[in-house]
Parts: sequence; structure tokens; C-alpha cells
Amino acid sequence: MRRLGTGIGWRPEIADAVEEMPGIDWVEAVSENLCPGHLPDSLLRLRERGVTVVPHGVSLGLGGADRPDPGRLAALAERAEALGSPLVTEHIAFVRAGGALTASPSLEAGHLLPVPRTRDALDVLCENVRVAQAALPVPLAVENIAALVSWPDEELTEGQFLYELADRTGVRLLIDVANLHTNHVNLGEEPARALGELPLEAIAYVHVAGGFERDGVWHDSHAHPVARPVLDILTDLASRVAPPGVLLERDENFPDGDELRGEVEAIRVAVEKGRAAATGTGAAARTSRTGTRAAFGADDAVRQRLGLAQTALLSALVAGTPAPEGFDRVRLGVQARALAGKRADVVGKVAPELPVILGARYRPAFLAYAQDRPMTSGYRRDALGFVEHVLRTAPGEGEDPGVRRELREWWLERSGPVPRSSRPGARLARATRRVLLRR
Repeated sequence: MRRLGTGIGWRPEIADAVEEMPGIDWVEAVSENLCPGHLPDSLLRLRERGVTVVPHGVSLGLGGADRPDPGRLAALAERAEALGSPLVTEHIAFVRAGGALTASPSLEAGHLLPVPRTRDALDVLCENVRVAQAALPVPLAVENIAALVSWPDEELTEGQFLYELADRTGVRLLIDVANLHTNHVNLGEEPARALGELPLEAIAYVHVAGGFERDGVWHDSHAHPVARPVLDILTDLASRVAPPGVLLERDENFPDGDELRGEVEAIRVAVEKGRAAATGTGAAARTSRTGTRAAFGADDAVRQRLGLAQTALLSALVAGTPAPEGFDRVRLGVQARALAGKRADVVGKVAPELPVILGARYRPAFLAYAQDRPMTSGYRRDALGFVEHVLRTAPGEGEDPGVRRELREWWLERSGPVPRSSRPGARLARATRRVLLRR
């Protein structure tokens, strides 16, 4: 595997700090936030300096019951080619459920949700990974995710699941040590055991990120400093294998450049500590293989079973339906609140005018809206749906009429296929729509 070195997640908010940071060999950018024909100047300058850029996808849903969407795969491939990337990465997760496979409404999670570690789910995942590999111009690496809930009746540990996935498909692994720590706190899974079961030679690179603990639950926030236990897991991994690359992820609550540099340096120190303590135990630790299964695809019955199970879980999280049997209802409640909060945050970024117009009312109003209105498309459609709901709801006592006027104007400006025209005929059409909205 090509050596990447030390990297940091590129985000627009810290673009200047990343460009000025010494010792950065590569960066990773969220694929869905990039437009190949209009790449940010900062990324172009980094590429000109010889800094590798890796696109990191978040929306394929390789662990879902449906086969990967060709359009999403084409978009990921286009970004890899535009950036001259040596590989692309995605997640072992499902992000949507429902639809034709289950004859139920389509639901979007807006988040990475865990795949059950069962033989059926592994068969589906392996086939989906092969489909993705065939459509991409460069190698694919897939990432283990953090989870607040676990599936009942799982048949494999995380390490066994990842081993068989890599063994059956040849896919590379992106190991997130922060996610191993999250699953240790939330699910009681031992990071050392997971590392011992991994095919270490398949590791493409490693993610390191921060989080926080609240009421016994670890939240993988990517908005807090990297915790010492996460660095310790990184040291353990580095004592078993020299990772080709290690990268700091930060998505929110960005610190100044000095603090970012300090976190990157702490990561370097943790890796060096592991290499100094290398004992050669990696190969011996990988003796718990569960046996390789023939590389057949998943038939429609297997996909439908998985689809029904994932739809039931996602519906409980975003639509308030009863919790599926065997799940921890308290943990499902924590996950549901986290999903609603993330949804409010992302809509507030996609449509930054809404928190300004509504002020302190925005978040409680959106959370109330989200309770029984699951997301069925993207965040932009979600923002429009939220404003439609507010406009159709009777004004609250003491509500400023100007707020409602601003919301109506915002919705009218964005709800059509093209921006509004200032011509008289267009003004008449807008006036007609305003009348209809009042009914």
C-alpha cells in the first residue's frame, strides 16, 4: 500500500491553517462537498505543492440492502480522477432504508448507522463492495464506524467481520481508532481484540478524532480534542503494524492553528511510541479467523430480509415507530435524539438564513417538526419541508408577522426550479402562490 504519511481532514473553515501547517503530507476531503469543475483554491494549491488529496465519501451506504447507486458511484469516481487521488474511501454503514425492496416509504438517516454483523449482512456488503470496486478508477478502502446501538443476535465480532470482508473482496481498510474507542465505551467491545483479529496488511490508513462522554455514552463528535484512550489505541495499532497513513479528523468547533498542530504532533508521538514498542504480535494475534465463505452474491431474499430489518430500525429512529425486538430502547432514544439534533444542525448550515430569521425559535421548532416527519430526500429538500410546515402552522401567540413574511419569501425564492424573475407576469404568479399559501 502506498505510504501517505501524516495528514489532516481538509475543511473550508480551517483551509488556511492546513495550508500553513508544517509536516502535512496529505489531506482528506468529504467527497460530497466537492465539485470537480470548481475545486476550492486551497485544495488546488495543496495539490500543486505535491500534497495528496483523498476523497472520503459519506453517502454510498455500502452496508444497505440495496446495491450501490450508479450515480453516487460515478460522482465518487469523478472526484477521484479530478483530484488525482491514489484511492477513495467510504464507510461500512447504511444511511437509508425502505423503498421498492421493502415496499415501504424511503427513509434517510442523515448519519452512518451500523450494519448487523451477520452472515446475511456480510454477503450483501461483500457484493456491494465488489460493485463499487468495479465502478471506481482507483482502489477502495472502507471504514469501521462508531455506534450507539448494537444489533441483537450478531454472529461475528467487529474484527472477524472486517477480516472476512477484506479476505473475500480484497478491499482495503480505513481503521478509525476513535470509533474503536466509541464502541468500547458504548458496546463493551475490546479494541485490542478487534486489532488482533484484523488483517493488518489490508490497512490503507488510520483515522483519529475527538469526542466526549455523557451519561456513560461516548459521542464521536469530531468536535473535541483527541482523548488519551484513543491515542493509546493508536499506539497499540502502531506496535502491530506500521500504518501507511494517519489522519486527524475535525468537523466542528475548530480550534486555532496552534492547537491543531498540537493534536497532529500528539498523533505522531503516539505512532512513534507504538513503533518503538513493536513486539511482532500482529501475526500471532490474527489466529481467530472464522473461515472464508465462498464469494457468492447475496440473492434478493437475503437483501429483502436485511432491508426489512434496517427499515424497522431506521423507522424507530426517525419516525417514532416502536423499537424492533432485541434493541435497547434507552439507547435507541439517545440515538434518535442525536440524529434529530444533527439534522437540525446540518439544515441550519445548508440554509443558514433560517436560524437567522427564526432566531432562538429555530432549533426547538425544527426538532418538533422532525419528530414525526422523517427525512426522505436530501437536506435542501428537508429545509424546504420545514419552512412549508412552519408556514402552514397557525402563528404562535406574540409571533412577529415579519418573521412569517421573511420565511415565505425565502421559500418562494427556493421552491421553484429556477430563481424568481422580476418580470410583471412572474410577479403575478408569485402573488397567486402567496394567496394559495394563506389557505
